[in-house]
Amino acid sequence: MENLVEIKDVNFTYDVRPVLKGINMTVPRGRIVAIMGLSGCGKTTLLRMIGGVLRPATGTVTVAGCVMNRLGEEERYRMRRKMGMLYQFGALFTDMSVFDNVAFQIREHTELPEAMIQDLVLMKLNAVGLRGAQHLMPSELSGGMARRVALARAIALDPMLIMYDEPFTGLDPISMGVISNLVRRLGEALGATSIVVTHDVQESLKIVDYVYFMADGVVVAQGTPDEIRSSRAPFVHQFVWGEMDGPMPFHYPGAPYAADLALEAAHGH
Repeated sequence: MENLVEIKDVNFTYDVRPVLKGINMTVPRGRIVAIMGLSGCGKTTLLRMIGGVLRPATGTVTVAGCVMNRLGEEERYRMRRKMGMLYQFGALFTDMSVFDNVAFQIREHTELPEAMIQDLVLMKLNAVGLRGAQHLMPSELSGGMARRVALARAIALDPMLIMYDEPFTGLDPISMGVISNLVRRLGEALGATSIVVTHDVQESLKIVDYVYFMADGVVVAQGTPDEIRSSRAPFVHQFVWGEMDGPMPFHYPGAPYAADLALEAAHGH
């Protein structure tokens, strides 16, 4: 199967802090791939590289045969037009109606007449079940509705690649189920490739085809949802089943508790 996204030997540092260390990943065309791991492990940084916002220190990020980190500004902008992005918490424009939020990208990137934009926007809103909410403002939406509007905006231009940054964060269980079903259904309907960055393991394992697990800037495990669920790797097992004890400590590193207590007693506290 042909890969839409290929990440090869990618390293990246913020100032002097290494964030990504020798990352290799492939995302086959038409599949949903999850990138999981704790906050701060470099997941969102990877998304920003795929979108051409950041460039790796070394290595290559290739999308549809184009090496993103070697493209000029105009080519990068053209490539971005073929990508949809669902930002964490939706990130809707608060002073625009639902309709105008979804229309924004179409107006920004095309010369289509307003009558056609009207049809396209209503079609996308209908796909996420919110055609009736077109005149509402973001402040009038529930969290789940706002996320669905953001999803309609992300698919406004029928992208070849849809990227989701923590799509389930802060949602109630029903909204979460609705969003995860939409991710799967819209990907299939559009024939799009999807990358889901998340730490919501159980919800993601229901809908994705393949998973990469990251920790401290490296890929520590990868596999199909079934392989990940049955993994014996301590880190993965702890993460998937939400256990307190494991390679990721509950306690922040510090002096032994007894030593701290003795110190307090010596100071007469």
